[in-house]
Amino acid sequence: MKQQRHIIHCDADCFYASVEMRDDPDLRGRPLAIGGEAKGRGVVATCNYEARRFGVRSAMPMAYARRLCPGILTMRPNMEKYRDVSRQMQDIFYRYTDIIEPLSLDEAFLDVSREVNEGRFDDAKSIAEAIRQDVSSELQISVSAGVASNKFIAKVASDWQKPDGLTVVSEAQQAEFVAALAVNKIYGVGKVTEQKLLSMGITHCHQLQTMDLELLQSKFGSFGKRLYDLSRGRDHRPVERSRRRKSLSVEHTFASDLPDLDACLEQIPELLNSLQTRVSALDDSYRIAKPFVKLKFHDFSSTTVEKQGADYSLKAYQDLVAEAFERAFQPVRLLGLGVRFKEPESEPPQSDLFA
Repeated sequence: MKQQRHIIHCDADCFYASVEMRDDPDLRGRPLAIGGEAKGRGVVATCNYEARRFGVRSAMPMAYARRLCPGILTMRPNMEKYRDVSRQMQDIFYRYTDIIEPLSLDEAFLDVSREVNEGRFDDAKSIAEAIRQDVSSELQISVSAGVASNKFIAKVASDWQKPDGLTVVSEAQQAEFVAALAVNKIYGVGKVTEQKLLSMGITHCHQLQTMDLELLQSKFGSFGKRLYDLSRGRDHRPVERSRRRKSLSVEHTFASDLPDLDACLEQIPELLNSLQTRVSALDDSYRIAKPFVKLKFHDFSSTTVEKQGADYSLKAYQDLVAEAFERAFQPVRLLGLGVRFKEPESEPPQSDLFA
């Protein structure tokens, strides 16, 4: 008889802001955003729930956040401190399982199937409760958790009762749980795919469940298979404890095509700020081999340009975007910036969470 999988997704609540509020009580109860400078083109890396009540969100330009919430406090990220707290949180996770897939500094999947199936714990819920209690008492921050039989549902569930929440979705509840989800909860569904689904009259997963695989593949290509499976709550991906990034990128699909090179260049600083924030969250074993850019044009053709070297400055990306644009001289519907990493020269140290 096949044993049931037990997956936990742990996600620290507004992690950077929570660490700062923990360390400085004067920040508590006041709107706070962590990120770049508002006077430049900085973006919000995260914000606390007091700021979210004003509409402030992650990845929002800091200048816009200030307009939404004029009294908001802003701080530059202290990545060294956040990595240290992340390592402490990871140590807590390892008390309960050694099958951990870090997604970034404050988020990870844990496979506790062995621990439950062999009787070390009654169920995955009790493990999630113990982890949340340990993090709260030892690190003085809160963690929300989702428990399910696969990664997709566990991740959605962890967001269900934030902050400081725990949601368990049993196998018997999965079909009903997924059917009620909005389609933008499906991993990989961004604004463009969501708009395409909405244009087809599809807003929720129960509507996707009525569509056959061939139709979805004809509309969405290979992504149609993912829509078909995840809308039915099927996700067989394993928790990968040894996963290591080979690259990292940020990209944006524009509601209206960028008409020319100048318009493309204007978008680079904000994308670069977001990329640099994500790179800074990785552990020190990650070293940049080359920057790259990706452009998708009006006719849906695309091109990627990269350059050897660790320089991923504004000027480096401006040059790469110019070279990419010259390959087609068409309006641009998608612009992406990224970096590829060198292979580790020796066995890398255990990765930080959220790496």
